[in-house]
Amino acid sequence: MAQEPLRSDDFAGPLKRLVLIVLVLLLVGVFILWRIDSPRVERFRIAVIDRVVPNFDWAFAPVTGAANLVKDFQSYQKIYNQNQELRRELQQMNSWKEAALQLEQENARLLDLNNVRLDPRLTSITGIVLADSGSPYRQSVLLNVGARDGILDGWAAMDGIGLVGRISGVGERSSRVLLLTDVASRVPVTIQPSGQSGLIIGDNTLAPPVDFVENRDLIRPGDRVISSGDGDVFPDGVLIGNVAVDPGGRMRVRLAADYERLEFLRVLRNYGTERIADPGRLVLPEGGAAPATEPAPPPEAEAAAND
Repeated sequence: MAQEPLRSDDFAGPLKRLVLIVLVLLLVGVFILWRIDSPRVERFRIAVIDRVVPNFDWAFAPVTGAANLVKDFQSYQKIYNQNQELRRELQQMNSWKEAALQLEQENARLLDLNNVRLDPRLTSITGIVLADSGSPYRQSVLLNVGARDGILDGWAAMDGIGLVGRISGVGERSSRVLLLTDVASRVPVTIQPSGQSGLIIGDNTLAPPVDFVENRDLIRPGDRVISSGDGDVFPDGVLIGNVAVDPGGRMRVRLAADYERLEFLRVLRNYGTERIADPGRLVLPEGGAAPATEPAPPPEAEAAAND
């Protein structure tokens, strides 16, 4: 009977098992060799490493590259998380900065209200701006002080720096301030240092014009503009702004008051100057001693008068 030819499959199984056994024995020997604590074995290990490892740098390159890639990805993840944390902290700091700036501005305005120098005869009351009731055709604001606080129509209102307007309408708990920029506003002013008089006419802009100036040649841009007190509406000497010239050559006033941040206004109590109707009061106050009687005329004068 003829024998069947040998196939490669008949040798594959035993060969694989043999290679596997040899590989396991080799790994076990290497493990045991690396675990032996002996100077000779240590020198042998060092010699093997010096001989084998440098020649296998190409084999470790992919492993090293993969390890570096993993480390880079982890570093990128850490950097991304730190960036997000820094963004959140920066956003919080911006909000704190905005709050601090608002408090600083409010504090500065309140300090200005306390430190502004006015006529010592003038007293004032400070109110909070409730709302801006202005429109393209009317410029005014509402205050939380009114008749119950002694506010009278026509009194001047200013912020911590300059004049803002005048009271134009008083309620029990609130009042309306007509701003200098309103078209119905007319304020007599004095321009320093020349001493020229003029009239600020509101035109719904933040730089109202100055008209009716006596001599414009004596006025320079940057000159100080104050209230003149003419007409007994505004007290004299209150700062309004500085002179400026627009591109058309018209003279205007750059207002000193910050119209974009009107939060607190100071209403000046101005009861007007005392007017003396009886010149005799300058010598004898009312309620004083009676004046001495005039001496009687001589008899000759009395007889002549009777004739």
